Amino acid sequence: MTPLFGTDGIRGEAGKFPLDSPTAEIIGSSLATYLAQHTGRPPSIVIGRDTRESGEWLERSLVAGASGAGAKCFPAGIITTPGVAYLTRSLDSQAGVVISASHNPYHDNGIKIFAPSGQKIADAVERLIETDIHERRLHGSEKSEHPQAEPIESSEDLQKHYLRFLSGEIGAGLDLSGLKVIVDCANGASYKLAPELFRSLGASVVAINASPDGRNINLNCGSLHIESLQAKVVAEDADIGIGFDGDADRSLFVDAHGTFVDGDATLWVLANHLIKHHQLKGKVVVATVMSNIGLEIALRSLNVELVRTDVGDKYVLEELLRRNGSLGGEQSGHIILPSLSLAGDGMITSLCLLRAMAESQRTLAELTTGFQRYPQILMNVRVREKVSFDELPSVKSVVQDVQDKLSTRGRLLLRYSGTEPLARVMIEGENQTMIENYASQIAVQIQEAIGA
Repeated sequence: MTPLFGTDGIRGEAGKFPLDSPTAEIIGSSLATYLAQHTGRPPSIVIGRDTRESGEWLERSLVAGASGAGAKCFPAGIITTPGVAYLTRSLDSQAGVVISASHNPYHDNGIKIFAPSGQKIADAVERLIETDIHERRLHGSEKSEHPQAEPIESSEDLQKHYLRFLSGEIGAGLDLSGLKVIVDCANGASYKLAPELFRSLGASVVAINASPDGRNINLNCGSLHIESLQAKVVAEDADIGIGFDGDADRSLFVDAHGTFVDGDATLWVLANHLIKHHQLKGKVVVATVMSNIGLEIALRSLNVELVRTDVGDKYVLEELLRRNGSLGGEQSGHIILPSLSLAGDGMITSLCLLRAMAESQRTLAELTTGFQRYPQILMNVRVREKVSFDELPSVKSVVQDVQDKLSTRGRLLLRYSGTEPLARVMIEGENQTMIENYASQIAVQIQEAIGA
């Protein structure tokens, strides 16, 4: 059986299996049936979506399947992914479903399922849903005629409930008066919520890319295309720019000079802020193998350990919970603060960064001082087979030599692509010419040993 769920739910082209209407209906029915069996009562499910044109019919199909299996559905309309995670927990629902493909283009879509804790649902449940999908399709019963459930609470009420949490709890006591903020909403799920949130706390807000038409989500805007936000911050003489992706679970920033502030720099600022409040548990920050060595070195100066995981917020959260940590995230801007939310939330991250600025009376540029991003080189080598690098003596030898030379002032990451016949050589260090030379040495040895 081919797996359908990846590390971030099911994702693919809308209208094609598994993101077609019949399959969405099966997912709703399967989820509701599983929840009823494990709770002994009709479950309640929160459902939200981003601004893609396919979102409405996928939502109708999911609601039809879930309600036909006895679930009470709470459609939240257009809302962020972490908004659904919050509502699921707050409304004591048994699951939350988000219809979104995050930073992907409009023609894609996805389905993510959250447990009441705000975490993504267990892998075992995803496997059960996959089994139902394949079995029902195999027996030709992938579509049934279930009536669409009537929402018990209006979408607007649910959205306001989430905004009250952000402004009243996360933003409690935060006064943004006098601050000019540019918000790039990526024509996505935050297009109404984010400007309203920051204005409610007193900020002067200029919203850009906040006119979704179903097809312009993430189109040359948002966190994947930060250039327009940089230009707008400078042109408007703003204090900060905030860029979201399509479902607003991540955020990236621009300081008043137009300088890009990525997830690594954000972790640095928030780590310092938590340390001042004696809230950085275990003196640990969790990031992924993609975070720059500069973050590791900067945190080391504070006697804070950077713990790395595989790429994916799922793995960051698992390590944070295992260590009882306070702060983790990805270079891409997906930041997790477990005491506030187990789901990465771009608006929570933004509020925490704005609080650090307000309390310290320092600009974002000043707060990022002390973090230096090191030069990086990435080389790809096409290979005919994926042999363990430890089994290639010449590669193993040159890798050890490079690691010795880099010592604690650089980093080497050598891995195979998960989707292509490529070996990836990534090196970070203090000197661009030096690391390019090191990467070339390793690439040559890989090419000679197993090159295609």
